[in-house]
Formats: sequence, C-alpha cells, structure tokens
Amino acid sequence: MKKGRLSVKNIIRVAWVLYALISIVVWLPKVDQMLTNDYSRIKSYVSLDDSWEVTINGETFYGVSLEDFRFPSVKKGDRITMQRQLPREWELVEGTLRLSIRHCAARVYIEGNLIYEYGYDRLARNKTVGSGFQFINFPKEYAGRMLRLEFYVSEDRAFSRLDSVRIYEWQNAYRVVMTENRLPWFLGSFLFVFGLVGCVFTVFALVISRKYIRLLCVSCFSVCMGLWTLCYYRVIAIYSIPLYLVSLIEHITLYLAPLPLIIYMRDDVKALRNKGFYLIYRVILYGDIAALTVAVTLHAKDVVHMAAMLPYMVVFMLACLAYFLVVIVMNLKRNKTSNRLYLAGMLIIVFGTVYDIISYNRERYYGKTDMAMIKGATPISFMVFIFILILSFYIDLTQKLMREAERNSLIKSAYTDELTQLHNRRYCMEYMNRLREEHVSDYTIICFDLNNLKTVNDTYGHAKGDILIRSAADVLAQTFGEYGVVARMGGDEFICILDTVQKEKIAGLMGKFQANIEEKNRQVEGLNMSIACGCASGEKGGGDIEKVYQSADDRMYEHKKQMKEKAAASL
Repeated sequence: MKKGRLSVKNIIRVAWVLYALISIVVWLPKVDQMLTNDYSRIKSYVSLDDSWEVTINGETFYGVSLEDFRFPSVKKGDRITMQRQLPREWELVEGTLRLSIRHCAARVYIEGNLIYEYGYDRLARNKTVGSGFQFINFPKEYAGRMLRLEFYVSEDRAFSRLDSVRIYEWQNAYRVVMTENRLPWFLGSFLFVFGLVGCVFTVFALVISRKYIRLLCVSCFSVCMGLWTLCYYRVIAIYSIPLYLVSLIEHITLYLAPLPLIIYMRDDVKALRNKGFYLIYRVILYGDIAALTVAVTLHAKDVVHMAAMLPYMVVFMLACLAYFLVVIVMNLKRNKTSNRLYLAGMLIIVFGTVYDIISYNRERYYGKTDMAMIKGATPISFMVFIFILILSFYIDLTQKLMREAERNSLIKSAYTDELTQLHNRRYCMEYMNRLREEHVSDYTIICFDLNNLKTVNDTYGHAKGDILIRSAADVLAQTFGEYGVVARMGGDEFICILDTVQKEKIAGLMGKFQANIEEKNRQVEGLNMSIACGCASGEKGGGDIEKVYQSADDRMYEHKKQMKEKAAASL
C-alpha cells in the first residue's frame, strides 16, 4: 500500500509539471501575439542602408551598403563620415531618424546645416559617451536633401561595422525597439524584479542563518543579468536614460556578475576536497574583487573607462567559466540527484554565458552577426537555472519532510506507549530529569495503580485487560492531559506530572477524575474500573524529584491498601 501511495504522489507531481509546461507552451505564444498583433503596421520605416559614401580617417568608400560593409575595429580618436542623398519622398507623417551610437560622439547635418549633436561636450571632459539609440526629429521637408553623419570614436575597438540607419514614424519608434527585443525585455525585467525581491528577503534571512547566502548570490546574479540584458539589447532606451549612464550600468553589471557566481560556487569547490582547486578558487575570488576595485576607480577618475577594460574582463570571465566548468563536471560525477539538478543548471549558465560573450566579441571586433540569432542566451539559461533551482528545492523539501516525518515517527514510537498512546516510562523519566536540571519546584506528581488488572486478565483474558488499561488511560488523559504530562509507567501503573502545586486546583481535578471513572464505568458494560492514587508536590528550590515521586508512590500504595480493605469489609 505504501508503494502504491508513493506512486500516486509521483504521478500527481509529473502531472503538475506537465500542466505547467503545457500552460507555458500554450500561453506564451498568445502573450507574444498580443505584443506583436500590430507590429506589421508600426514596423514600416524608410531604410537608408545603401548608397553611402563613407570616409574613415581620410579613406573614402563609395556605394557602401551598411549591411555588408566591414572594416578593422576602430581606435580611439578615429573619425568616420557618412553621407548620402535622402529619398525624394516618404509616406511617414512625422518621422524620426533612429541613429545607433557605439562609444562615439555624433553630429548630424542636413545640407551642411547641423541639426543634431551628441557627446562632444563629454569628450572634451574625457567622459564616456556610451552606446545606444538616439531618436532625432526628421520632418518630411528633409526629403531629397543631403544627409551627413560624423562620428568621433571615444574608445578603442568599439565596433567594426556600421549599424542600420532608418526613419520611423515618431510614435512607433520606441515600440518597434520593444517589440523586436521583446524576449530580452521580458527576460531582463523578470530577472531584475526576481533578483531584487530575492535580495530583500534573503538579506533578512541571513540574520537567521548563513545557509541563505547562496540564495542571495542567485538573487544578486539575477539583478546583474537583468540589468545587463536590458542595457545590452537597448530596451532600456524606452525609459529615456542617458546613453552614457546606460553604458555604465551595462558594464558595471557585466563586471559585477561573476562575483556572486564565484561566491555561489564556493561550496562546490570545497566539496572536491582538493587543496589545489581551492587555492585557484581563492585566487579567482580575490582577483575579481581587485579587478572590480581597479575598474571602478579608474573609471571614476576618467583615467580608463570601463568600456576600454572589456577585453581584459572577458578573458578573466572566460577563465572563470572554464574553471567552474571543470568543478561542475567533477561534482556531477559524485553528487546526489538534487545536487546534480542545480549543477546541470550551472552548466547551462556557463554555456549560455560563453555563447553571449563569443557573439558579442564576434560582432564588436569582426562585425559578425551570424551567432546573434538567439537574443539573450545568458538570461534564457538563467531562467532555466531558476526553474531547476525551484525543482531542486522542491525535491529537497519533499525529502526533508519525509525524513522529518520518519524521524518524528521514530521519536514518537520511542516515547509513546503502544497500547494507550500515552507517554511511556522513558519519556516520563527524561521529563523528570529536565525538571530537576532546571530547578523547577511548581509541580505535582500523582501516581496511579489500576486495581484488579491481574484478576481481569486471569478471568476474562488479556483482551478484556487491554480494554481496562485503555479505559484508564482515556480517563487520565481526559482529566489531566491539558494540565501536564500523563504517562503509563508499565503494567497497571500510570503517572501524571502537573505544572501546579495549588491544592484547590488539584482537589478539583481529583474530583473530576473520580467523576470521569464513574462515567466510563457507565459507558463500558461490565468495566467496574477503580484506580488507586497518591500525590506529592515539589518543594521550593527544586528539591529532589525522586523523593517527591517516591512519596507519591508510597501514598498511592497506601490508598490501594485502604481500597482493598474497604472492598474486603463490604464483602
């Protein structure tokens, strides 16, 4: 029967997981459809990707298509000029030019007249200018005129290709960015909110126990990945945050993300019990803290901007990921099922992060975009990890509850009398020891002896004797259960340890006890139960509980003797 019940529970769990997965599969496309139902209407734009004349540091290229044009990664101080004739007409009523900027100052001219400028004031103060989209008012009267774009590069190796230049309807420009990047937008927002809430709760939980440090690491990593995703895919542009601040958030969260991951992996490294691996771990941990400190300090003093440190941080992150990959694989071979689940989740994070790092560097340094088909591999992998973490937590919790229930059952059986379900002699003796150690004096011990049990067993059998014992236990529990400990000491002997020494209260309970015996005799035909008793109370200062118990036991035997004499006299 037990195996059958367990299998039913497993079936219910599997059914719940399947229901959740089916719900996700069914509803996510519907939610996506709600976001994209008018995309075909708002996505219309005027493309300006061809027929450009591009000049890079004095070298001119004619008839350039931005989609195919590639060049060596730019350096700080490089100047790029782009110009072309605008279409003679377009259907957009109120246009806006979407200009992509990557760590450079920019000027926009129409027929030689400056209409827009960004970043030159910050360059003059050696400040970072950032990356992202700028939306520039572009009325219809510009149609047919000469458009010229000038860029002054502020960081080395910032890009190796020119982004698409488009004119959108003003009210649709931001919505297009959101719709085209809806997956990173959803993932980034979810991870940020999830991590932020997790940080708040786990900070308070850490006051109770250090074991919540890993949850705090997960929450911090989630915040970093969420913000980085929103910044990297430029979805955060909808909040009108300055580009230099967006770029700063992007790089800070990217550089900070390895730290909670490194702290999270500490227990897994220690589980290997290898001094060499733990030494490497300490080098990585302190190296990351030192690198973060240096990066923030140099950026704050405008000596070296964070964007310029990216190649070195990428190398460091790849080294960390390679190290943790080895640690995870070694732990996977030896750990239990639940541990394997979250280790597998960590493995997925490693691969997703490596994919994004490689994609980013291929695009930035080589102008390759073929690997960027999957947007947000790292946040996707982290979402999978969160799901695995929840599943692992559920399994751990289930196993813990089962072990707890089993332990409680064993404890109960060790301290419970099987026949009456009262406490047994072992429990009672430990309870008295506890009273002695704590110097408790406000207690009363009442000893009971069930009369005529041997006679009932010999005359009517042990089944009838068991009924008599259970009846006595019921009366004792009903009378004294809420006022202290009721236990069966063995055979026909019982005991109550009450948490009071008030004579009036004890006298009232003894009166109730006799009334309950009479009521039980009326309920059970032929029971004729009678119980001898004797009581003694503790002394101030604690006293010797063994003497109090012995005194109550002596009085109980004296009462039993009196009851026998009275019964003999009546006969």
